[in-house]
Amino acid sequence: MNSRVRNHLISLARKSESPIAYRRLINQTELGLNLDIKHEKQLLGEILDEISEEEHENKRPLLSALVQDKRNGQGDRFFKLCERLEMGEWKELKKDENFRNEQVAKCHEFWSNDANYKKYF
Repeated sequence: MNSRVRNHLISLARKSESPIAYRRLINQTELGLNLDIKHEKQLLGEILDEISEEEHENKRPLLSALVQDKRNGQGDRFFKLCERLEMGEWKELKKDENFRNEQVAKCHEFWSNDANYKKYF
């Protein structure tokens, strides 16, 4: 599942298409998860966290920045992940309107580079 989601997010980053809503991501990647079921919603969050943690470890941008709730924007979970990755205190990051936009821009810039795409995809 993780590789399917990661590959899809990279494709979106290359096309500069983002953000993508959670439900749309589930549908487009055919995960079959139901966000109305708490443990399935939790599973999606864990998948996104694992992908971004691995990307961060390898000095690449956080792909989970490309996924958000279409009504509320980026959720607390993303900012708490950023705090675990020592990017700052999550409540402060959440208040910083530029922070999320910068994370999205880093994804677009990194993955639209053909050399990066060939090397890391």
